[in-house]
Amino acid sequence: MNRYFAHPTAVIDPDCQIGEHTKIWHFTHVMPHCVIGRDCVLGQNVFVAEGVRLGNNVKVQNNVSLYTGVECEDDVFLGPSMVFTNVVNPRSFINRKQEFQKTIIRQGATIGANVTIVCGCEIGRYAFVGAGAVVTKPVPDYALVMGNPARQTGWMSESGAKLEFDGEGLAVCPLNGDHYQLKEGIISKLCNAERV
Repeated sequence: MNRYFAHPTAVIDPDCQIGEHTKIWHFTHVMPHCVIGRDCVLGQNVFVAEGVRLGNNVKVQNNVSLYTGVECEDDVFLGPSMVFTNVVNPRSFINRKQEFQKTIIRQGATIGANVTIVCGCEIGRYAFVGAGAVVTKPVPDYALVMGNPARQTGWMSESGAKLEFDGEGLAVCPLNGDHYQLKEGIISKLCNAERV
């Protein structure tokens, strides 16, 4: 008996690993040799290509295709109709399967609706990619990026609030009071002992 839910219209190929309490909805196709963690949600009309890896608690909204080479760590959110690629110069008459590039979405990152991520990019931990952006280069941890091509416009907290840093490089998340430090372009979340 499956410990996950799959809608009757979903196609789950053999040799997949799917974690408990994961939900796979209408017309979704999961190819062989995928690894999908526990507590994930794959919305309607999602395609998961061979070898894709999803961590725990990954939310994939409707109409998203995850192609070979895509890896998402825990707690990633993929917005409706966002797009991954896996070859930088595709041609229908040239087989470039040996040129597939890896794309990694790190823990807690959010990818907005209708975003395009060019293959080979890494999206940092808790980064936030605004709706409609076209990502052509790596995105740092906690960065907020928008536009085409995507450019950094700020920083985000783990809870999804924009961070405003003071002159000493310190910020407080307005949603939950977590403290962050910006030093030499790198964000770190401060524990209680570091706040004094």
